[in-house]
Amino acid sequence: MAVSLDDIRAAHGLIAGAVERTPCAHSRTLSRIAGCEVYLKLENEQYTASFKDRGALVKLLSLTPAERARGVIAASAGNHAQGVAYHAERLGIPATIVMPKGTPFTKVIHTRAFGAEVVLVGEDLSQARVKAEALCAERNLVFVHPYDDERIIAGQGTVALEMLEDRPELDSLLVPIGGGGLMAGMALAAKALKPAIEIYGVQTELYPSMFGALRGGPAPTGGQTIAEGIAVKEPGRLTTEIIGRLATDVFLVGESAIEEAVLMLLEIEKTVAEGAGAAPLAALLANKTRFAGRKVGLVVSGGNIDTRILASILMRGLVRQGRLVRLRVKISDKPGTLAQVAEIVGELGGNIVEIYHQRLFYDVPVKLAELDVVAETRDMTHAREIQARLSQAGFQTRILGGTTVEDGT
Repeated sequence: MAVSLDDIRAAHGLIAGAVERTPCAHSRTLSRIAGCEVYLKLENEQYTASFKDRGALVKLLSLTPAERARGVIAASAGNHAQGVAYHAERLGIPATIVMPKGTPFTKVIHTRAFGAEVVLVGEDLSQARVKAEALCAERNLVFVHPYDDERIIAGQGTVALEMLEDRPELDSLLVPIGGGGLMAGMALAAKALKPAIEIYGVQTELYPSMFGALRGGPAPTGGQTIAEGIAVKEPGRLTTEIIGRLATDVFLVGESAIEEAVLMLLEIEKTVAEGAGAAPLAALLANKTRFAGRKVGLVVSGGNIDTRILASILMRGLVRQGRLVRLRVKISDKPGTLAQVAEIVGELGGNIVEIYHQRLFYDVPVKLAELDVVAETRDMTHAREIQARLSQAGFQTRILGGTTVEDGT
């Protein structure tokens, strides 16, 4: 079957009451920053914290009683896994999920909590899928594809249906792309409802598979990405045809831009987004001129981010903003000197978090030492004030931050 607007509407009826109708919230702050009207479709508020609930349920509801009895299997880096596992448990269908070994712990734990058998195999989704297909044949299970399936596509298309019902003024949509199921379904729905609307896909620079496919050939993929939910090496056959026909363009975004977008969504909107869910915001901020004055809908596709990664993003954000700095101070190795440094930092309103006192491993004279002071500050201007005061007091001081060093003597 070719997926139509009627199919997507029917899918919406099927999932009503079992899948959340998530808000499409206007963000005044992001609108001011981006120079356009920004609306966030918060799919991270689904029960499994991802849009994947939609397509998974539509697919499972299409199975015959015999297929349900046999059970289902899926290969997923996490969100599709949770959607399938959750609804399979609700419907009494045995589920096996094959996940790459590097899948964030939170996704593995939640998938198991829904009663699925989890098999951790391979370094990426492609290797996990090979194992899933082998187990599917061996155990006579029903394979639930994460994106290249018409019912999955119809289910994911319900996101656009809701967005345009709630915000008919939208003239642009930015959608993350892994294999393309969400983008394909949303493009079909949105273009049928509003032919003039522009639909943009977003991929990571490390996994530009759809970007390459639409330009006539495979693109090199691979590497560690914060957006593992869209780290797909090969897009779907069905999804590539639909996106190629209906999408306006596909953007690529880098890891730092995605990381910054995760931080902005948390700090500004108080919403937790995983890397894939933050990618549309990263693309919007990198292409402000293109969307100036427009009404743009961003799909925050999921919120299943590993807490360790999230904590690292928060701390790295403080460093980038100059709110957490490391001062390297050269001091004489005699009593009372450390207290002098601490007093100066405190007088200027800095809060010392950690101190590293090195005498042996740095190339400094025997009667000197280098002191690394990690301190909380208001911003980089404040940090430079502290650096200047320490220098005035006779302490050779420099600011270390990220990959750059600011010298001060």
